[in-house]
Amino acid sequence: MSEIPAKATESEDPSDGARSQAAADAVAPQGDAMWQSSPPGSIYDYIKVASFSIGPDGLVDQWSLRAEQVFGIPAAQAVGMDPIEAFIDPDRRELGQRKMAEILDGREWTGVVPFRAPDAEDGTPGAEGLAEVYVMPTRTEDGEKAAVCIVVDVRTLRSIETDLAASQSIFGQSPFGFLLIDLDLRVRRANQRFATVFGGTPDDHRGRGVHDYLPRPEAERVTATLRRVLETGDSITDMHVTGFVPGSEERRHWSVNLYRVHSGSGRPIGIAWLAIDITARRQAAREAAAARRNLALLNEAGARIGNSLDLETTARELLDVVVPGFCDLATVDLYQGLLAGDETPPGLADGSAQLRRVAFASAVSDAPFVGAGPPIAVGAVHHYPFNSPCADALRTARPQYIPAEEGGLVQSTLAVPMVAHDTVVGLAQFARTKGSEPFGDRDRELAVELAARAAVCIDNARLYRREHERALMLQRSLLPPGDPVASGLDIACRYRPGNSSSDRPSEVGGDWFDVIELPGHRTALVVGDVMGRGLRAAVAMGELRSAVRTLALLDLEPAEVLSALDEIARGLGAPGGVQQATRAARRPREADLSEVYLATCVYAVYDSVTRRCTFANAGHLPPVLVEPGEAALMLDVPPGMPLGVGGEPFEEVEVELPEGA
Repeated sequence: MSEIPAKATESEDPSDGARSQAAADAVAPQGDAMWQSSPPGSIYDYIKVASFSIGPDGLVDQWSLRAEQVFGIPAAQAVGMDPIEAFIDPDRRELGQRKMAEILDGREWTGVVPFRAPDAEDGTPGAEGLAEVYVMPTRTEDGEKAAVCIVVDVRTLRSIETDLAASQSIFGQSPFGFLLIDLDLRVRRANQRFATVFGGTPDDHRGRGVHDYLPRPEAERVTATLRRVLETGDSITDMHVTGFVPGSEERRHWSVNLYRVHSGSGRPIGIAWLAIDITARRQAAREAAAARRNLALLNEAGARIGNSLDLETTARELLDVVVPGFCDLATVDLYQGLLAGDETPPGLADGSAQLRRVAFASAVSDAPFVGAGPPIAVGAVHHYPFNSPCADALRTARPQYIPAEEGGLVQSTLAVPMVAHDTVVGLAQFARTKGSEPFGDRDRELAVELAARAAVCIDNARLYRREHERALMLQRSLLPPGDPVASGLDIACRYRPGNSSSDRPSEVGGDWFDVIELPGHRTALVVGDVMGRGLRAAVAMGELRSAVRTLALLDLEPAEVLSALDEIARGLGAPGGVQQATRAARRPREADLSEVYLATCVYAVYDSVTRRCTFANAGHLPPVLVEPGEAALMLDVPPGMPLGVGGEPFEEVEVELPEGA
């Protein structure tokens, strides 16, 4: 039989008595509370302490209710039993009898005893266990020796010991802040990690409330949550709490888990608080979200900026992308020389050249403009002072932060030069109002990228505008000036490219018309169109127009003129005409095809004496005849193949024109 002897010893530490007295004072009940009934929740809710007494004859003479619970034997059956014979295995009974004799002889004993309850009447085996037994000798009223036994189930003790060790380990060694909050919402216990973050020792935090750690609005919210957990017993997972730690102005973020704690009897005794610092994780998540947002903004910018090939429209497209997704207000200023089409670089080296405000966007109604000084309207021409951040940004081609005006609505502004091919073409300003997050380094990089994309599109629009104006100038220089004069004809003409949706065509084409006087009171009328757009189409149109005038002066028939013109069209764009040079012939087929010009043309010769007009058509729309008082009639002229295709003859149609037609 395993046993643990009990032995009383005296302390040699002179301060031990003082400490014992202090401990006693700390736990001593005050006033009338000494004899009041304590609510459930003590250690006895967890440890079932049983007791019974042994008479002078060594038999059980008293059996408590707790003993019935531990051993599973009712008092009626237990009283009168020999405890050694009833509970001890046969191989240990001899030693048990000696111990019982020593106890009845007046000796105390403490030990751990394996026991087995007697079998039930129906043959069910009795419970087995391990009990810690404390036996105290006593005497009966007659002075005979007896004993009182106090028994605790060792399995319960070991379970409590293990749970306590695990609890201490988790509570003391946890890398997370751990609090035990009582029913008054005061800290009952704090672990070392919590004390490390908020200062002091764990004992220093006892009795404090959430208002001692959090700002008032946050503390009120958390307090309401704690009360709800106490009332309902519902756990709270991943509640985000924001506050500050002592000695730091950095805002911290915690993820808090709350759950109600109960005693062994099930009575709520408080709330467990487990807090994890998620400041770094939250910052990383914000940066990742910002990176995704910036990438989406760049994708949107690539899709929306530069679709129009118009300078002002491109600037407005930039602001449509950034407001309100990136900033609250934004403006774009372009150099006046750029808008005027000057060939020289648009900006001066000192950044003082005149600019025109071409676009403004705002998501805030109370902020009519960006920047210090008087407001600048869209379309106004201005320049920035030499010492201003905007002028500095234009000079250095580097973004600049503009300080916010005290008391103003705008709190953060970026002045970003718009640079394309190492040339500054303008300035974009992005501003955020109070309540928005100020611009950071990542925002500055994004602003530079957005401005650069818009600048390249604006520079492309500038180059396109210049080419367009040159092509238009060339094209109009090749057309007849004013209203041409011809014998027997009243000629009225107007040139307007068919793809224009406004007063400014989107691209120059190869359309042309001409009026050529011929001998014998005849007049050649020509309308043609070179397929394609741009400067090359205009040049090809000029070559075809010159060829038509030359062929017309040879007094050829309209079909003959178109046949000769077809041969010329097939050689346009290739050195040496139809007989291409050897080097050109060896180029890839795709390159040769790219130089083939197709054109349509109607060539007519009108004789004012006979009032007859001969038509030949090379794939063009047929002419329209309008007689006085009659509806317009589209003449049936065989269309033929376009110029440059070759291989097909052209047909002629002669029509007599009535007077006034």
